[in-house]
Amino acid sequence: MTEDQAFTAMFLFLEEEWKRTQSEALAIILGDMSLLEDGRPADAAVLQDWKIAVARALGGESVGSLKLS
Repeated sequence: MTEDQAFTAMFLFLEEEWKRTQSEALAIILGDMSLLEDGRPADAAVLQDWKIAVARALGGESVGSLKLS
């Protein structure tokens, strides 16, 4: 999965959570993550935060013992 695909997957996941919960916090995050016509997130800081998160995940950092398969 590419970084772009992972970003899209996270957006779609959060969007589904928002649909279930109507959480204002998730709505704000989704708004910040929404892509503009140039392909960049509405909030420029999101891109840097995303790149840091990807680097952390690729570096082996985990959030627990998640087993998806």
